[in-house]
Amino acid sequence: MCYNTFVHKEYEKCTLCPRSCGTDRRNGRGYCGAPAETVVAKVMLHVWEEPCISGERGSGAVFFSGCNLRCSFCQNRDISFATKGERVSDQALAEIFMRLQSDGAHNINLVTATPYLPAVTNALRIARDRGLEIPAVYNTGGYETPEAIDALAKVVDVWLPDFKYADPSLSFKYSRASDYPEVALRAIDRMVELSGAPVIENGLIKRGVILRYLVLPGQRRDGETVLRTVAERWGGKVLLSLMRQFTPEFASPDCDLKRRVTAFEYNSLLNLAISLGLDGYFQDASSAVSSFTPAF
Repeated sequence: MCYNTFVHKEYEKCTLCPRSCGTDRRNGRGYCGAPAETVVAKVMLHVWEEPCISGERGSGAVFFSGCNLRCSFCQNRDISFATKGERVSDQALAEIFMRLQSDGAHNINLVTATPYLPAVTNALRIARDRGLEIPAVYNTGGYETPEAIDALAKVVDVWLPDFKYADPSLSFKYSRASDYPEVALRAIDRMVELSGAPVIENGLIKRGVILRYLVLPGQRRDGETVLRTVAERWGGKVLLSLMRQFTPEFASPDCDLKRRVTAFEYNSLLNLAISLGLDGYFQDASSAVSSFTPAF
């Protein structure tokens, strides 16, 4: 199907993310690679998210193309490093949200929507006016401006950010963003402030923050710093999702992360999270296979 596109003025000199590249996306692409029109790569009922998000029927996942981080180990690199998918208008995006609700989705899961914030917020407003009742989940790498979080707060119920690194040298090495730790801390601070402690009803999250940390091979010490930071800064106010799904086959050729996470690496961080009193979710070793990554 083909839809008319709708170009927001914010794309004329793009400062939507912390890179603030100033690209005129009507005529070019910034770091994220996204054009001015919204590009949707995949729509699905996602059953492999955290249990309180996927529930029994699945999360209504909308995967967007382009990314402002483009991590060298990204498992969604087919769409984060390329604009693969269908260009849609705000009205058409709202129709996608409504269709997911009709299909039984427990929520609308906005996966890497940062490059399209004006369109996404507008589409959610349109869908709410049409009767969208399920929560909206903002699924992000955590590299967001406080202004973006404030704008999204009017339409987003659940925040699902990564906190990828505590060490700026690692965030530069793998995501070309040395300011990632400080930027993510500010963004997550704002998410927690706006949403409060998680609210879960009948096993499904309705409001709050689930913070994801993907354990990387060889980076256990940084993981320890991440977990201690989470406990000290947001303990009791967020749910932690300690992820074991790193799969080296998705890493770029120049990335030095060439193996899976060991049981010792993961279990030591899991034990630390428990000792710090963090509540949330963990993954077993079977999650680290490529078959759990959607085909784009």
